[in-house]
Amino acid sequence: MKLNKIALVLGLTTSMSGMAYAQDVGQEENTQQNEEAEKVERISVTGSSIKRTAIEGDLPLTVISREEIDAQGITTAEQLMLQLNVASNSNDNLASNTGIVSGEERGNNGASSANLRQQGSGSTLVLLNGRRTATHGLKGRSVDLNSIPFSAIERVEVLRDGASAVYGTDAIGGVINFILKKDYQGAQVGTFVDHTEAGGGNIYRVNALAGTGDLYSDGYNVMASLSYRKAEILRGVDRDFTNTFQPESGLSPDTRGTPFASLNDRPGGDDPTSPNYNLIGTGLINPNTGLENDVLNVLALPGMPGCDVYPNMGPDAAELWNRARNSGVSCAWDYPRAAALQQPVDSVDFVGRATMTLGDNAEGFVELMGSEVTSEKVFEPNQITPWSIGREGWYPSTGESYDYIVDALTDYYGADQLNIGAPIAYRWRCMDCGPREIETTTQAMKIQFGVEGQIGFWDYRVGLGHATNESESQLGGGYHYTSLLAQGIGSGAINPFLLPSQSQSEAGMAALAAASAEGVILYGGKTTLTQFDASITGDSGFNLGLGGDNIYVAGGIDIRNEGYEFNGDRREAADRPEIYGAPFDNANELDDVDRTVKAVFVETLVPVVETFEMNLAVRYDHYDGFGGTTNPKVGLMWTPTEDVLVRGAYSTGFRTPSFNQLFNGVTEVPYTGQDLADPRDCPNGEVDASDPNCDEAIQPTRLFGGKEDLGPEESKQQSFGVVYAPNDSFSMNVDWWRIVIDGTIQVPSLRDLIENYELFEDNFIRDSEGNLVTIDSRYINAGERETTGIEVGIQSNGELAGGLWDVNFNGSYLIEDKKKLLDNAQWGDNLVGTHSRGNIPLRWKHTIVFNYAKGDFAHNLTQIYRHAYDDEIPPGVQSGIAFPTYYDGEVGSYTIYNYSVRYMALEDWDITFGIKNLFDRDPPFTAHQNDYSPGAAFDPRVADPRGRSYTLQLTYNF
Repeated sequence: MKLNKIALVLGLTTSMSGMAYAQDVGQEENTQQNEEAEKVERISVTGSSIKRTAIEGDLPLTVISREEIDAQGITTAEQLMLQLNVASNSNDNLASNTGIVSGEERGNNGASSANLRQQGSGSTLVLLNGRRTATHGLKGRSVDLNSIPFSAIERVEVLRDGASAVYGTDAIGGVINFILKKDYQGAQVGTFVDHTEAGGGNIYRVNALAGTGDLYSDGYNVMASLSYRKAEILRGVDRDFTNTFQPESGLSPDTRGTPFASLNDRPGGDDPTSPNYNLIGTGLINPNTGLENDVLNVLALPGMPGCDVYPNMGPDAAELWNRARNSGVSCAWDYPRAAALQQPVDSVDFVGRATMTLGDNAEGFVELMGSEVTSEKVFEPNQITPWSIGREGWYPSTGESYDYIVDALTDYYGADQLNIGAPIAYRWRCMDCGPREIETTTQAMKIQFGVEGQIGFWDYRVGLGHATNESESQLGGGYHYTSLLAQGIGSGAINPFLLPSQSQSEAGMAALAAASAEGVILYGGKTTLTQFDASITGDSGFNLGLGGDNIYVAGGIDIRNEGYEFNGDRREAADRPEIYGAPFDNANELDDVDRTVKAVFVETLVPVVETFEMNLAVRYDHYDGFGGTTNPKVGLMWTPTEDVLVRGAYSTGFRTPSFNQLFNGVTEVPYTGQDLADPRDCPNGEVDASDPNCDEAIQPTRLFGGKEDLGPEESKQQSFGVVYAPNDSFSMNVDWWRIVIDGTIQVPSLRDLIENYELFEDNFIRDSEGNLVTIDSRYINAGERETTGIEVGIQSNGELAGGLWDVNFNGSYLIEDKKKLLDNAQWGDNLVGTHSRGNIPLRWKHTIVFNYAKGDFAHNLTQIYRHAYDDEIPPGVQSGIAFPTYYDGEVGSYTIYNYSVRYMALEDWDITFGIKNLFDRDPPFTAHQNDYSPGAAFDPRVADPRGRSYTLQLTYNF
């Protein structure tokens, strides 16, 4: 194919900065010189096994250089994903998974994952130097980005399309290839500081790089990189916008578990012979409203100190939660504000590489990578109730606090409504227990051997690698043995009813200390990956004789073994006293399961005529337990003029279930709600007092866990794009893409099962008399999911006032994201632009980067934009009970600006100063429910809670 100005953008369009644009201009000049000399170097590009010139490629590729990363003040792969427009806004980063998780999501303890084009972390392939590495030890299905040795990165290549025919069947959403430095001479030390203006969440890094030996003159090169990074905790109380006491906007904390405990009714609570006999029985009739108050707090009653006597405590916005009966007599506590907005993380990583020449046309290398990442989840203290810790934990009917409560209730409700002398059923936020902490340590290692070289006009590559990722979580403070906690409260030593001026007695603090479970191992997991690969590529010597160049071909094999093991509670089975609220996952223990994948692939690059070429590839993979799958790819590229390039591709994919999805243990959980009727007889499973078949609620059990008969997901990917480059100073590209996945692996919600009873009748298990006893809520292969979008890029450059400038615009527009539960079901609504408890499919995202270099200074100004979307509707608003004054149902757009300046006048020093979030923009407000989505009055999947921060990077070269 003819070399032309289209080389500026084809396949090398960057999304983070225009700094690389000037480099591409230089590349174009070199390419033109090489063309004149008829020597065009062919290089490896992510997305193809064929070495190709920089202008070739039928798939959109984003290349992010080290300089761009440093200019943005990015220190981790996770931060890079948050600023990449093609990446999804999901719960895959440490700011978005700060709550309690168990089961398959337990891997979010300490892990961050890549998720491209809304397809999920399991469908995004992450490579290191073009090869796979082990997935996270707890999560088991995706690579932990925190284990990537980020300071050793030379560049990052993001293939914005499927590549199953080249890399493997799971490369459905795209490929991210982290390419590390491979040949370095000299020594370098650096430090980086990212300090927030408002305090909290500061980030520090130090790194060193050294190497010796010239590969071409000495025949060898040895280099090593060592880096340490520390990210400090950012707490909810450190940012004012995290306040969830905003009922006028539709947001309030959904908890009556308060530092001064609330009182609760219980079934049978007025019967002295019942184990639930308690002070307020089955509820108290409010003398002003005539409504029954079933959860109340005496601080809220007339003449009492008020709910706000405690920090972060206030009146319960009962209407928002469909409990207007308790309006005015209940308090809530701002528990999301007590959580961490950014987890504290310490990491150290090492990369060592030794390369030597093997004759004139080959080189061999050995590469060793290792990292240790320690993260600490810190979230609100436990909420304690006597029905969850046992009968011993009811608060006794003696003492000053008991009398204080009885007097307050008597003054408002009257003594005749009280069961004076009965113990108290309560909801208590145990502040003296301390915040809950789970510390996770992840150790990753990879050793890679390889030989690369040439035989005649053919390039070959052979590699053997082994990688492991081992992770373990243990309990920190805030967790206590249930029985000891119950004894301490039931004896009256631990007091849930303390006013701000009061404190626990010495006996109470001693009881809490004796009950502490700090240091108990929660669970651990380990993944392994052993891979052998070999490929060859070169000029076949044949052409079609229609005016095109020779046909290039590639072929290879890929054999890998993937292993996974997971262990839960390490204590002896006979000595495992319950720990209150600890998210153990013993049901999902796995003893070293593994599978082998064998693959063979071929690829051809066929220049049909001078202006049109085809890229054809096919790969066959054989999975243990699933058999074989063949996945082709067809790519087309046409340059009708010197200024225009048209490209398109079609490919298929195949993703097997993860080990967790197959082998997680099956657990049976009772359904305790009072709102479910048999959906066979009752529309939508709703209780209806007027229908004798539906007038009583049923409480079947629910099955959760893995399912060994799960099938794979199968996908089809399509893309079509146009690149326009009329001159050396301007270019633009538009790429449309579509992904359709059949047999999506998901856990069906209870509501989905009930509302589609005819489709899922087999999931409703009945006894011999036809009574519904169990609902199977395990994984299913659901119907289809279709996602489409458009990506746009514009680049321009020129001269201004004696300096050079360039502008890079990159945007992502999501057109459609819809699902259907089964193949024969109807398509659901388009989810684009709506709130989700998993991934938020934003309609539009863009980044604009302006660079200006003059003399010794290089300036970078970046705008990052995230479009508005529909908010989650509060329960009370949805039911028509609450009407918040300022709730409008939309989460506003989010725009921030980052600036940096690089000073290059000093011979051995490189200095970059930056300001992130230049105008200190707060995240947009959202009223989503905090129990199911991250963030408190904001969403970390969309916005950064750190606010304005100042960065300084210093690098010294010896």
